[in-house]
Amino acid sequence: MCGIVGYIGSQSAQDILLQGLARLEYRGYDSAGIAVNHGDATHVLRCEGKLARLLERAVAAPLTGTLGIGHTRWATHGRPSDENAHPHQYGRVTVVHNGIIENHRALRTALQKSGHQFQSETDSEILAHLIDDALTRGAAPFAAVEQALHQVEGVYALCCVVRGLTDRFYCAKKDAPLIIGLGEAEQFVASDIPAILHHTRRMIFLEEGDVAEIRADGVTLHDAHGKNVTRAARHITWSVMMAEKEGFKHFMQKEIHEQPRAIADTLRGRVLPAEDAVTLDGIALPAKKIQRVFLVACGTSYHACLVGKFFIEGVARVPVEVDLASEFRYRDPLIGPGDLLIAVSQSGETADTKAAVVEARRRGAHILAIVNVVDSVIARVADAALYTHAGLEIGVASTKAFTTQMAALYLVALYLAQERNAITREKMRTEIAGLLSVPQHLHEILQQAGAIQKIAEDYLTATDWLYLGRGSNYPIALEGALKLKEISYAHAEGYAAGEMKHGPIALIDDTLPVVGIVPRGPVYEKMMNNLQEVKARGARLIAVATRGDTEILSLTDTVIWIPDLPPLLQPLATILPLQLLAYYVADGKGTDVDQPRNLAKSVTVE
Repeated sequence: MCGIVGYIGSQSAQDILLQGLARLEYRGYDSAGIAVNHGDATHVLRCEGKLARLLERAVAAPLTGTLGIGHTRWATHGRPSDENAHPHQYGRVTVVHNGIIENHRALRTALQKSGHQFQSETDSEILAHLIDDALTRGAAPFAAVEQALHQVEGVYALCCVVRGLTDRFYCAKKDAPLIIGLGEAEQFVASDIPAILHHTRRMIFLEEGDVAEIRADGVTLHDAHGKNVTRAARHITWSVMMAEKEGFKHFMQKEIHEQPRAIADTLRGRVLPAEDAVTLDGIALPAKKIQRVFLVACGTSYHACLVGKFFIEGVARVPVEVDLASEFRYRDPLIGPGDLLIAVSQSGETADTKAAVVEARRRGAHILAIVNVVDSVIARVADAALYTHAGLEIGVASTKAFTTQMAALYLVALYLAQERNAITREKMRTEIAGLLSVPQHLHEILQQAGAIQKIAEDYLTATDWLYLGRGSNYPIALEGALKLKEISYAHAEGYAAGEMKHGPIALIDDTLPVVGIVPRGPVYEKMMNNLQEVKARGARLIAVATRGDTEILSLTDTVIWIPDLPPLLQPLATILPLQLLAYYVADGKGTDVDQPRNLAKSVTVE
């Protein structure tokens, strides 16, 4: 949520900032702005709307200077507007900020009483006032930033420049991502790796409470207690091409097609066919002591957890509870020693999921994080982190992150079964063979992309959709509906098919598309009965079915085929046609597929 870029060196700051913001636009896109220090002045350019508007203004009136900060915003406090766009200025200080200042009302009231006047509705502007206030009282810039932040409660990642200082700027973080990129006689700051990967692969991941002074010749770091510290730089191995579309029309389309590779990468080195065993990168979970597993997440990751419940209970025979992270800590959960909480998050920065982790830890539970982004907040606060290795996901609507989360949860299920002696070696061999076959099966499904596009073209005017599934494919119905909602703006609902007669059947008529997920398996006959009821009411039926199933053709000739897979592994395959269907409906309607309205990639505030 929101994106930050900072630069100091010998190049044009404006060019570096705008390039970085373009790579972070998926984090926020209702307004954008940059500030550049030159001589004794700080020049600001900002505007409501997407980054293209800011680019036009920058071309018309370029900012000169080699030190600057930039921001692309997703609104939390204050509507999208030029006034609420970052950077914010007061006195000598200009800031950009991600996060939420929870005590901003009290701080604003106190500052107004002392004569401060505010120009925006945002909580972020508070920071410029606080830092300038400390400077006015005689504090040096570094100390002024620290003194200001001591008054702040909440979440922040920020960069600030001080008017007249052209040889340094400052940044800080607490509970929101911020990294420093190290160059030769130049330094970079960003809220995410893609913004600066074209310039450097050596990066410092700031820790909670860190404040940094950034100069062209180096970085000085203070920890949360104001002490000088050194943070080791990490070498980032991501390919720059991973941030490009590689010939696809949209990042989402590219990421859908990357899923066979992504799942293979998730399994690589963790599945040991020669030993009929799995390993979790050396993670040693207290498997035999675990009494219950709690899975917590938000959005698409929550749907992965719903599938994960089937995996863990079905393979390891351990009871599982699944919670929305945003609800978990507010229900006084009965969790403690002997319980394993698995927090699932693509970004590793999701605020509600992190809060659930903190609450579970306070109560004595063991914590495992399943995340995609290395060294992210949730990965660091957990006892251990299992990375999905999905690679960079740019599209706001998650696709490959979802399937790799399911693959990782399957690995956890196999690991728990293995360590608890709940699975025979022969059964483990069968499970491993099935799991390793998934990438090839996904390649086969992707060959139907053209046929799925043609199906989508017949439904572009549909305003309401119903998705039905049973068992482990019920969460896939939820996720398929969510994908369509997110990017096409059509209303869609996912239901357990057995619940259809408890309400949703009233909606069915000859205008309603119904997507039935009906692969061969234990609930196949039940699903067929449900779909016959749908067809009897005239609905337009789209089926996702096992290749070779002729019975489904008696109900509809609109079928998307999947390979024959064991029931527990089916969700890894059945979601792929639904992602493609949502993509082609949205593309056909002309919506902004990669950056759907009102959504951001990482929700780092509650």
